Amino acid sequence: MGYRLGVDVGGTFTDLLLFDTATGDFWRHKTPSTPHDSSEGILTGVGAICASAGIAPSEIDFFLHGTTVATNAVLEGKGAKVGLVTTEGYRHILQIARSYVPGGLAGWIVWPKPVPLAALENTVTVKGRMDAAGHEVRPLDEAEARAQLLQLKASGVEAVTVSLINAYANGAHETRIGQLVAEIMPDLPMSLSHEVLPEMQEYERTLTTVANAAVRPVVGKYVANLRTRLAAAGMAGKLSLLRSDGGLMSAEKAEEHPVNILMSGPAGGVTGAIWVGRSAGIRNILTLDVGGTSTDVALIENLEPRRQRTTEVGHLAVRASALDVKTVGAGGGSIAYVPELTGALRVGPQSAGAVPGPVAYGKGGTLPTVTDANVVLGYLPENLLGGTFKLDREGAKRAVQTIADALGVDLMAAARGIIDIVNENMFGALRMISVQQGYDPRHFALMGFGGAGPLHVNAVARLMGSWPAVSPVSPGVLCALGDATTRMRTETARSFSRLATETRTEDLLAIFEEMAAQTRGLLLADGLPESEITSEFEVDVRYAGQAFEVPLTITADVLHQDGIPGILARFDEEHKRLFTFNMDTPHEIVNLRAVALGKALDLPAAELPVGDGSPAAAKMRDHVLWMDGREQAAVIYDRALLRAGDVIPGPAIVCEMDSTTLIESGCTGTVDRFGNILINLA
Repeated sequence: MGYRLGVDVGGTFTDLLLFDTATGDFWRHKTPSTPHDSSEGILTGVGAICASAGIAPSEIDFFLHGTTVATNAVLEGKGAKVGLVTTEGYRHILQIARSYVPGGLAGWIVWPKPVPLAALENTVTVKGRMDAAGHEVRPLDEAEARAQLLQLKASGVEAVTVSLINAYANGAHETRIGQLVAEIMPDLPMSLSHEVLPEMQEYERTLTTVANAAVRPVVGKYVANLRTRLAAAGMAGKLSLLRSDGGLMSAEKAEEHPVNILMSGPAGGVTGAIWVGRSAGIRNILTLDVGGTSTDVALIENLEPRRQRTTEVGHLAVRASALDVKTVGAGGGSIAYVPELTGALRVGPQSAGAVPGPVAYGKGGTLPTVTDANVVLGYLPENLLGGTFKLDREGAKRAVQTIADALGVDLMAAARGIIDIVNENMFGALRMISVQQGYDPRHFALMGFGGAGPLHVNAVARLMGSWPAVSPVSPGVLCALGDATTRMRTETARSFSRLATETRTEDLLAIFEEMAAQTRGLLLADGLPESEITSEFEVDVRYAGQAFEVPLTITADVLHQDGIPGILARFDEEHKRLFTFNMDTPHEIVNLRAVALGKALDLPAAELPVGDGSPAAAKMRDHVLWMDGREQAAVIYDRALLRAGDVIPGPAIVCEMDSTTLIESGCTGTVDRFGNILINLA
């Protein structure tokens, strides 16, 4: 018997899900996060969940972890002081950056340009040059390089990045400078651009490598501390971290290349949704992950999530594979207010967070939030978590009344207005990853999870036309479920930059075979058996003259069968779907990537006993809520007592340990054999 433990650390709670790989049984636990040292909250949760399951920590084979430690280091400006070594003449590469400025017309007038992660005073240049083909044009001046590194050492840098021009084609000069860094500053973490991102485009390669260096000390300290504390607790299982692209990487690899875990947190929910969709027979899914501060949305087509080649954290956009997740400042703690200037109701992005939190939590909050509006309307019952957590409904009413007074409407209208606006904000984020990417949302189910996702999923499904609205089993800890059920993944890249007319299929296959051997070797080194490793390939294609490319996934068999024309046909189809037009310009193959994947885990989902279609046995009590402009009679159910096949007529509320599901009037919720609630129009 084996156990996998998924752990997702959020700003408010640390979620844990323990999975028995033999039976499909699972245990879940939520414990308050400890921002000063995340490992404290994790260890508390590990002890509690092992006690619930009746096992010792030593029986856990795999500890699978999604973390925002790298994200927070970037957002809070707490990364290391980075020294950058680049080629003579390119000292200002990070300051010049790209000419893109966000915002509308004249937005540049008020746009504060982000401060580079490597300051100009900590940037040095060296003599030596490679050309774009990887040939040495000018030898490296080692004496000068040594002098410049001594200068960086004297300035007190905490990490070093080496990013030379055209190093993606030949990294020999970078490797030599790396040897000098190891000699002069042996205790400092070092990142070489040809190892982190061996692709063309100097600014993106340099920025990505600097970002990697900036978070290396923070991530390294965190992982080392966590590993030590887990070992002290008796856990000997393998520690892996969730990558931004939804795969797993070993803790050792995460310490070397932490730029790949910048979006580790949101990725867990997407991988969890894929596991739920596979068991529920739903292949096209829009995800709605609603937390206390923000909502993350993503698109899954045919059980494959959309990936992108850019990871964005705040103002930072680095070249690293990530799931295409969009975030909007709309969550349970989002604050409602009425600006004096416009007199129009606004919700978020400001959040009450965990402290002081919504007024209804009784922890000192005074400002009205989305959670307070849900309490006032009756969508959140006053007794949560089996009565162990009682909400202050009267306090919530007083807070929301301030909005009603400012708008000149009654209390319920104000509360419903807050909910309608936050639902519209979520709707806008979902349109960004569906309609604006050429997808019809009516062809997708909408899955709501996170603490507040199931509370809003029915209403947002109406806006999107996406049915069924799905409330999965244990929606509040679905990110931890995703951590526990995903598989190992690694990749490498190489710039190609050749017209398709000048490229032979055999050329691509030879390069892919070489890259596949490299990535398979990385997973073999992590302990995966050869028989469980599969390879995929990606090709970045663009029309010659374009400044951006479209990535396409392909296998060696398909490339053998369809050749280069098959790739170009797929590119034209994808380009037209994304941008509504194609061009007569020749095609250019820009970058090649090889991806190695561990075995897909066929973990079973536990099935519920079959009921008679009536949820009466799960009824907790009658209830009254406000919906469609009037008070309506509703019923509150205990999710733990529902059975497969039960049909719940709306309006109704389904309570459980980690979340609350709202089924609106005019809709019904059907419990499938795995316990997911599928909500459809009646």
